[in-house]
Amino acid sequence: MDCAYFDAGRCRSCTLMGMPHARQVRGKDELARQLLGEVPGLVWEAPFAGAEAGFRNKAKMVVGGTSKKPTLGILDAEGHGVDLRRCGVVDPAITAILPAIAAFIRVARLQPYHVPTRRGELKHVLVTANPFGELMLRFVVRSEEAVRALRDSLPGLLERLPQLRVVTANLLPAHVAALEGEREVHLYGDATLAMPIGDVELRLRPQGFFQTNTEVAAALYAQAADWIDELDPATVWDLYCGVGGFALHAAGPGRDVTGIEISEEAIEGARAAARAAGITGVRFEAGDATAFAVAAEHSAELILVNPPRRGIGAELAAWLESCGARHVIYSSCNPHTLATDLKAMPSWRPVRARVMDMFPQTDHFEVITLLERV
Repeated sequence: MDCAYFDAGRCRSCTLMGMPHARQVRGKDELARQLLGEVPGLVWEAPFAGAEAGFRNKAKMVVGGTSKKPTLGILDAEGHGVDLRRCGVVDPAITAILPAIAAFIRVARLQPYHVPTRRGELKHVLVTANPFGELMLRFVVRSEEAVRALRDSLPGLLERLPQLRVVTANLLPAHVAALEGEREVHLYGDATLAMPIGDVELRLRPQGFFQTNTEVAAALYAQAADWIDELDPATVWDLYCGVGGFALHAAGPGRDVTGIEISEEAIEGARAAARAAGITGVRFEAGDATAFAVAAEHSAELILVNPPRRGIGAELAAWLESCGARHVIYSSCNPHTLATDLKAMPSWRPVRARVMDMFPQTDHFEVITLLERV
Protein backbone atom coordinates (compact mmCIF):
# COMPACT_ATOMS: atom_id res chain seq x y z
CA MET A 1 0.00 0.00 0.00
CA ASP A 2 0.97 3.65 -0.35
CA CYS A 3 0.68 6.34 2.31
CA ALA A 4 0.69 10.09 1.72
CA TYR A 5 1.79 10.72 5.31
CA PHE A 6 4.82 8.45 4.86
CA ASP A 7 5.72 9.91 1.46
CA ALA A 8 5.57 13.43 2.87
CA GLY A 9 7.77 12.47 5.84
CA ARG A 10 5.03 13.33 8.34
CA CYS A 11 4.94 9.82 9.81
CA ARG A 12 7.50 7.04 9.50
CA SER A 13 5.97 4.59 12.00
CA CYS A 14 5.33 2.06 9.23
CA THR A 15 8.95 1.33 8.35
CA LEU A 16 8.10 -1.01 5.45
CA MET A 17 5.50 1.26 3.86
CA GLY A 18 5.64 1.07 0.06
CA MET A 19 7.22 -2.39 0.00
CA PRO A 20 4.97 -5.01 -1.65
CA HIS A 21 3.14 -6.95 1.03
CA ALA A 22 4.19 -10.35 -0.29
CA ARG A 23 7.81 -9.25 -0.09
CA GLN A 24 7.32 -8.07 3.50
CA VAL A 25 5.89 -11.44 4.52
CA ARG A 26 8.61 -13.34 2.73
CA GLY A 27 11.28 -11.33 4.54
CA LYS A 28 9.67 -11.98 7.92
CA ASP A 29 9.48 -15.70 7.21
CA GLU A 30 13.15 -15.76 6.19
CA LEU A 31 14.18 -13.89 9.36
CA ALA A 32 12.24 -16.27 11.61
CA ARG A 33 13.84 -19.30 9.96
CA GLN A 34 17.29 -17.73 10.27
CA LEU A 35 16.84 -16.93 13.98
CA LEU A 36 15.56 -20.38 14.90
CA GLY A 37 18.29 -22.01 12.80
CA GLU A 38 18.47 -25.44 11.24
CA VAL A 39 16.44 -27.73 13.49
CA PRO A 40 16.04 -31.37 12.41
CA GLY A 41 12.39 -32.23 11.91
CA LEU A 42 11.12 -28.64 12.15
CA VAL A 43 8.19 -28.11 9.79
CA TRP A 44 7.43 -24.53 8.78
CA GLU A 45 3.81 -23.86 7.89
CA ALA A 46 3.09 -21.28 5.17
CA PRO A 47 3.02 -17.76 6.65
CA PHE A 48 -0.40 -16.29 7.32
CA ALA A 49 -0.98 -12.81 5.91
CA GLY A 50 -4.26 -10.95 6.21
CA ALA A 51 -5.18 -7.54 4.83
CA GLU A 52 -2.33 -5.07 4.36
CA ALA A 53 -4.52 -2.01 5.01
CA GLY A 54 -7.30 -1.14 7.45
CA PHE A 55 -6.26 -3.97 9.77
CA ARG A 56 -5.58 -2.16 13.05
CA ASN A 57 -8.54 -2.62 15.38
CA LYS A 58 -7.14 -0.05 17.81
CA ALA A 59 -6.02 3.51 17.16
CA LYS A 60 -3.83 5.23 19.75
CA MET A 61 -4.09 8.88 18.78
CA VAL A 62 -2.01 11.54 20.52
CA VAL A 63 -4.00 14.76 20.77
CA GLY A 64 -2.16 17.94 19.78
CA GLY A 65 -2.92 21.41 18.50
CA THR A 66 -5.53 23.48 20.31
CA SER A 67 -9.07 22.91 21.55
CA LYS A 68 -10.35 24.87 18.55
CA LYS A 69 -8.14 23.02 16.07
CA PRO A 70 -7.06 19.68 17.55
CA THR A 71 -4.86 17.16 15.79
CA LEU A 72 -5.24 13.40 16.20
CA GLY A 73 -2.14 11.36 15.43
CA ILE A 74 1.40 11.71 16.73
CA LEU A 75 3.77 14.42 17.94
CA ASP A 76 6.79 15.62 16.01
CA ALA A 77 10.27 16.06 17.49
CA GLU A 78 9.31 19.49 18.89
CA GLY A 79 6.13 18.18 20.53
CA HIS A 80 3.74 19.61 17.94
CA GLY A 81 0.74 17.60 16.80
CA VAL A 82 0.78 15.80 13.45
CA ASP A 83 -2.71 14.94 12.26
CA LEU A 84 -3.08 11.36 10.96
CA ARG A 85 -6.83 10.90 11.06
CA ARG A 86 -6.84 9.31 7.56
CA CYS A 87 -4.21 6.68 8.47
CA GLY A 88 -4.58 3.78 6.04
CA VAL A 89 -3.62 0.95 8.41
CA VAL A 90 -6.41 1.79 10.87
CA ASP A 91 -9.82 0.12 10.63
CA PRO A 92 -12.10 2.38 8.51
CA ALA A 93 -14.74 2.15 11.26
CA ILE A 94 -12.31 4.12 13.44
CA THR A 95 -11.07 6.67 10.91
CA ALA A 96 -14.69 7.42 9.98
CA ILE A 97 -15.43 8.78 13.48
CA LEU A 98 -12.27 10.84 14.00
CA PRO A 99 -13.76 14.04 12.51
CA ALA A 100 -16.63 13.72 15.02
CA ILE A 101 -14.10 13.23 17.82
CA ALA A 102 -12.25 16.38 16.76
CA ALA A 103 -15.53 18.29 16.74
CA PHE A 104 -16.36 16.92 20.19
CA ILE A 105 -13.03 18.17 21.55
CA ARG A 106 -13.96 21.65 20.33
CA VAL A 107 -17.46 21.48 21.85
CA ALA A 108 -16.17 20.21 25.18
CA ARG A 109 -13.39 22.84 25.12
CA LEU A 110 -10.78 20.26 26.03
CA GLN A 111 -7.31 21.73 25.77
CA PRO A 112 -4.85 19.23 24.27
CA TYR A 113 -1.87 18.49 26.47
CA HIS A 114 1.25 20.37 25.30
CA VAL A 115 4.27 18.25 26.17
CA PRO A 116 6.96 20.98 26.02
CA THR A 117 5.11 23.28 28.47
CA ARG A 118 3.31 20.49 30.40
CA ARG A 119 0.00 22.32 30.08
CA GLY A 120 -3.39 21.14 28.90
CA GLU A 121 -5.81 18.35 29.72
CA LEU A 122 -6.44 15.86 26.92
CA LYS A 123 -3.52 13.55 26.16
CA HIS A 124 -4.78 10.66 24.04
CA VAL A 125 -7.85 9.32 22.29
CA LEU A 126 -7.96 5.51 22.17
CA VAL A 127 -10.50 3.80 19.91
CA THR A 128 -11.08 0.06 19.47
CA ALA A 129 -13.36 -1.46 16.80
CA ASN A 130 -14.86 -4.91 16.57
CA PRO A 131 -15.74 -6.66 13.28
CA PHE A 132 -19.27 -5.22 13.42
CA GLY A 133 -17.99 -1.64 13.52
CA GLU A 134 -18.96 -1.21 17.17
CA LEU A 135 -16.55 0.95 19.14
CA MET A 136 -14.89 1.47 22.48
CA LEU A 137 -13.80 5.09 22.98
CA ARG A 138 -11.42 6.21 25.73
CA PHE A 139 -10.18 9.72 26.54
CA VAL A 140 -6.92 9.97 28.48
CA VAL A 141 -7.04 13.17 30.55
CA ARG A 142 -5.23 14.75 33.48
CA SER A 143 -7.98 15.81 35.90
CA GLU A 144 -11.48 15.34 37.27
CA GLU A 145 -12.39 18.67 35.71
CA ALA A 146 -11.75 17.20 32.27
CA VAL A 147 -13.87 14.17 33.18
CA ARG A 148 -16.76 16.49 34.04
CA ALA A 149 -16.35 18.31 30.72
CA LEU A 150 -16.46 14.99 28.89
CA ARG A 151 -19.56 13.88 30.75
CA ASP A 152 -21.40 17.17 30.17
CA SER A 153 -20.79 17.16 26.39
CA LEU A 154 -21.14 13.42 25.81
CA PRO A 155 -24.88 13.27 24.90
CA GLY A 156 -24.24 15.13 21.65
CA LEU A 157 -21.45 12.75 20.67
CA LEU A 158 -23.58 9.69 21.45
CA GLU A 159 -26.35 11.04 19.25
CA ARG A 160 -23.88 11.52 16.40
CA LEU A 161 -22.13 8.16 16.89
CA PRO A 162 -24.69 5.46 17.78
CA GLN A 163 -22.03 2.78 17.14
CA LEU A 164 -20.31 3.65 20.42
CA ARG A 165 -20.71 0.79 22.91
CA VAL A 166 -18.24 1.81 25.64
CA VAL A 167 -17.00 5.30 26.54
CA THR A 168 -14.56 5.95 29.40
CA ALA A 169 -12.13 8.51 30.72
CA ASN A 170 -8.68 7.43 31.89
CA LEU A 171 -6.82 9.64 34.35
CA LEU A 172 -3.10 10.23 33.78
CA PRO A 173 -2.18 13.43 35.66
CA ALA A 174 1.61 12.96 35.71
CA HIS A 175 4.01 14.13 33.00
CA VAL A 176 5.23 10.66 32.03
CA ALA A 177 5.82 8.80 28.79
CA ALA A 178 2.83 6.50 29.25
CA LEU A 179 -0.26 5.77 27.19
CA GLU A 180 -2.69 5.63 30.10
CA GLY A 181 -3.03 5.77 33.87
CA GLU A 182 -4.37 3.29 36.40
CA ARG A 183 -7.80 4.82 37.04
CA GLU A 184 -10.64 4.39 34.54
CA VAL A 185 -13.96 6.25 34.83
CA HIS A 186 -16.93 4.71 33.05
CA LEU A 187 -18.96 7.32 31.17
CA TYR A 188 -21.35 5.37 28.98
CA GLY A 189 -22.46 1.96 27.81
CA ASP A 190 -21.35 -1.55 28.61
CA ALA A 191 -18.38 -2.62 30.70
CA THR A 192 -16.88 -4.52 27.76
CA LEU A 193 -16.72 -4.46 23.97
CA ALA A 194 -17.65 -7.76 22.32
CA MET A 195 -14.91 -9.05 20.00
CA PRO A 196 -16.00 -12.12 18.00
CA ILE A 197 -13.02 -14.32 17.07
CA GLY A 198 -13.90 -17.52 15.26
CA ASP A 199 -16.37 -19.44 17.41
CA VAL A 200 -15.55 -17.41 20.53
CA GLU A 201 -16.75 -13.95 21.51
CA LEU A 202 -14.08 -12.28 23.61
CA ARG A 203 -14.91 -9.39 25.93
CA LEU A 204 -12.52 -6.43 25.90
CA ARG A 205 -12.38 -4.21 28.94
CA PRO A 206 -10.88 -0.72 28.61
CA GLN A 207 -7.47 -1.60 30.07
CA GLY A 208 -7.27 -5.20 28.85
CA PHE A 209 -4.71 -6.20 26.20
CA PHE A 210 -5.82 -7.59 22.86
CA GLN A 211 -4.00 -8.23 19.59
CA THR A 212 -4.24 -5.24 17.24
CA ASN A 213 -5.07 -7.29 14.14
CA THR A 214 -8.36 -9.18 14.51
CA GLU A 215 -8.05 -11.25 11.33
CA VAL A 216 -4.55 -12.48 12.15
CA ALA A 217 -5.42 -12.98 15.83
CA ALA A 218 -8.21 -15.34 14.75
CA ALA A 219 -5.77 -17.31 12.60
CA LEU A 220 -3.23 -17.39 15.44
CA TYR A 221 -5.75 -18.76 17.95
CA ALA A 222 -7.01 -21.27 15.40
CA GLN A 223 -3.48 -22.53 14.74
CA ALA A 224 -2.82 -23.07 18.43
CA ALA A 225 -6.22 -24.77 18.84
CA ASP A 226 -5.46 -27.16 15.96
CA TRP A 227 -2.15 -28.21 17.53
CA ILE A 228 -3.76 -28.60 20.95
CA ASP A 229 -6.59 -30.71 19.57
CA GLU A 230 -4.09 -32.95 17.76
CA LEU A 231 -2.17 -33.53 20.99
CA ASP A 232 -5.33 -33.69 23.13
CA PRO A 233 -3.74 -32.85 26.51
CA ALA A 234 -5.86 -33.27 29.62
CA THR A 235 -4.49 -30.05 31.14
CA VAL A 236 -3.40 -26.75 29.56
CA TRP A 237 -1.91 -23.61 31.05
CA ASP A 238 -2.16 -20.36 29.10
CA LEU A 239 0.48 -18.08 30.63
CA TYR A 240 0.17 -14.37 29.77
CA CYS A 241 -3.39 -15.17 28.70
CA GLY A 242 -4.61 -11.61 28.16
CA VAL A 243 -8.39 -11.60 27.60
CA GLY A 244 -8.36 -15.38 27.16
CA GLY A 245 -8.05 -15.81 23.40
CA PHE A 246 -5.81 -18.88 23.48
CA ALA A 247 -7.37 -20.40 26.60
CA LEU A 248 -10.95 -20.20 25.35
CA HIS A 249 -9.97 -21.68 21.99
CA ALA A 250 -8.10 -24.47 23.80
CA ALA A 251 -11.17 -25.56 25.77
CA GLY A 252 -12.59 -28.98 25.01
CA PRO A 253 -14.48 -31.92 26.52
CA GLY A 254 -12.68 -33.26 29.56
CA ARG A 255 -9.90 -30.71 29.27
CA ASP A 256 -8.84 -28.50 32.18
CA VAL A 257 -7.55 -25.09 31.03
CA THR A 258 -6.06 -22.38 33.26
CA GLY A 259 -5.28 -18.84 32.11
CA ILE A 260 -2.90 -16.56 34.02
CA GLU A 261 -2.52 -12.84 33.37
CA ILE A 262 -1.13 -9.98 35.47
CA SER A 263 -3.90 -7.57 34.38
CA GLU A 264 -7.04 -7.91 36.49
CA GLU A 265 -8.96 -5.99 33.81
CA ALA A 266 -8.04 -8.62 31.22
CA ILE A 267 -8.94 -11.47 33.57
CA GLU A 268 -12.36 -9.97 34.25
CA GLY A 269 -12.92 -9.81 30.49
CA ALA A 270 -11.80 -13.42 30.04
CA ARG A 271 -14.15 -14.64 32.76
CA ALA A 272 -17.04 -12.69 31.24
CA ALA A 273 -16.37 -14.25 27.83
CA ALA A 274 -16.33 -17.77 29.30
CA ARG A 275 -19.61 -17.17 31.14
CA ALA A 276 -21.34 -15.68 28.11
CA ALA A 277 -20.27 -18.56 25.87
CA GLY A 278 -21.07 -21.22 28.44
CA ILE A 279 -17.53 -22.58 28.20
CA THR A 280 -16.69 -24.90 31.08
CA GLY A 281 -13.42 -26.39 32.22
CA VAL A 282 -11.62 -23.04 31.95
CA ARG A 283 -10.57 -20.85 34.87
CA PHE A 284 -8.74 -17.54 34.89
CA GLU A 285 -6.57 -16.08 37.63
CA ALA A 286 -4.87 -12.69 37.92
CA GLY A 287 -1.20 -13.04 38.76
CA ASP A 288 2.37 -13.18 37.53
CA ALA A 289 2.86 -16.00 35.03
CA THR A 290 6.33 -16.95 36.25
CA ALA A 291 5.35 -16.88 39.92
CA PHE A 292 2.33 -19.07 39.21
CA ALA A 293 4.39 -21.68 37.38
CA VAL A 294 7.23 -21.77 39.88
CA ALA A 295 4.85 -22.16 42.83
CA ALA A 296 2.79 -24.95 41.28
CA GLU A 297 3.23 -28.49 42.58
CA HIS A 298 2.64 -30.02 39.15
CA SER A 299 2.72 -28.61 35.63
CA ALA A 300 0.07 -28.95 32.95
CA GLU A 301 0.59 -31.44 30.13
CA LEU A 302 0.73 -28.56 27.65
CA ILE A 303 1.87 -25.05 28.47
CA LEU A 304 1.19 -22.11 26.18
CA VAL A 305 3.20 -18.92 26.63
CA ASN A 306 2.44 -15.63 24.89
CA PRO A 307 4.79 -13.13 26.55
CA PRO A 308 5.44 -9.46 25.75
CA ARG A 309 8.33 -8.50 23.50
CA ARG A 310 10.93 -9.08 26.23
CA GLY A 311 10.18 -12.83 26.16
CA ILE A 312 9.61 -15.22 29.04
CA GLY A 313 12.91 -14.48 30.80
CA ALA A 314 15.50 -16.67 32.47
CA GLU A 315 13.42 -17.81 35.46
CA LEU A 316 10.45 -19.12 33.50
CA ALA A 317 12.75 -20.61 30.86
CA ALA A 318 14.62 -22.51 33.59
CA TRP A 319 11.34 -23.73 35.06
CA LEU A 320 10.11 -24.94 31.67
CA GLU A 321 13.41 -26.74 31.18
CA SER A 322 12.83 -28.81 34.31
CA CYS A 323 9.02 -29.10 34.46
CA GLY A 324 6.96 -32.15 33.59
CA ALA A 325 5.05 -30.71 30.64
CA ARG A 326 4.92 -32.78 27.46
CA HIS A 327 4.55 -29.90 25.01
CA VAL A 328 4.94 -26.13 24.90
CA ILE A 329 3.37 -23.71 22.46
CA TYR A 330 5.31 -20.45 22.35
CA SER A 331 3.62 -17.53 20.59
CA SER A 332 6.09 -14.67 20.25
CA CYS A 333 5.82 -11.10 18.97
CA ASN A 334 9.62 -10.84 18.97
CA PRO A 335 11.53 -13.63 17.19
CA HIS A 336 14.82 -12.39 18.61
CA THR A 337 13.76 -13.00 22.22
CA LEU A 338 12.10 -16.25 21.13
CA ALA A 339 15.45 -17.46 19.81
CA THR A 340 17.16 -16.39 23.04
CA ASP A 341 14.59 -18.18 25.19
CA LEU A 342 14.87 -21.37 23.13
CA LYS A 343 18.62 -21.41 23.67
CA ALA A 344 17.94 -21.32 27.42
CA MET A 345 15.73 -24.42 27.05
CA PRO A 346 17.95 -26.95 25.21
CA SER A 347 15.72 -29.91 26.09
CA TRP A 348 12.87 -28.37 24.07
CA ARG A 349 12.91 -28.56 20.28
CA PRO A 350 10.58 -26.71 17.88
CA VAL A 351 8.78 -29.17 15.62
CA ARG A 352 6.19 -26.85 14.02
CA ALA A 353 6.39 -23.13 13.37
CA ARG A 354 4.45 -20.46 11.52
CA VAL A 355 4.89 -16.75 10.91
CA MET A 356 1.74 -14.67 11.40
CA ASP A 357 1.88 -11.20 9.85
CA MET A 358 0.24 -9.40 12.75
CA PHE A 359 1.77 -6.01 11.91
CA PRO A 360 1.86 -5.34 8.14
CA GLN A 361 3.91 -2.36 6.93
CA THR A 362 6.36 -2.82 9.82
CA ASP A 363 9.18 -5.25 10.54
CA HIS A 364 7.27 -6.70 13.51
CA PHE A 365 5.41 -10.00 13.34
CA GLU A 366 4.19 -12.94 15.41
CA VAL A 367 5.67 -16.43 15.18
CA ILE A 368 4.03 -19.41 16.85
CA THR A 369 6.01 -22.58 17.57
CA LEU A 370 5.16 -26.02 18.91
CA LEU A 371 7.91 -27.47 21.12
CA GLU A 372 8.49 -31.04 22.25
CA ARG A 373 11.16 -32.67 24.39
CA VAL A 374 14.34 -33.71 22.61
